[in-house]
Amino acid sequence: MAQVTVAINGRKYQIACDDGQEAHLARLGAYVDKRIGELVASIGQVGDARLLVMASLLVADELSDAYAELESFRSTDKNASARRDAENMIGSRIEKLTLRIEDIAKSLEES
Repeated sequence: MAQVTVAINGRKYQIACDDGQEAHLARLGAYVDKRIGELVASIGQVGDARLLVMASLLVADELSDAYAELESFRSTDKNASARRDAENMIGSRIEKLTLRIEDIAKSLEES
């Protein structure tokens, strides 16, 4: 098992992770540190615990927005699929009607 040191708000933390996940964990740590830095710039140093709770809520809000956007895309995709199915069904009906009209026209020409 690998370990990564992440620095958040000037403090270093040793975090264990699966082998091969070190770079990913380092990026996540840098992202959290950035969000904490934005909070400190906005409201000042209000304690590590409070800053981490606030940053966690901000990240959770971003994740919630991302899930909502993903669901919107999935819904749009489902609607597009349903629309394609309806168009295919209508196209099939039009094709059948066209064949019937051609058959009627042919039988009228023959009579």
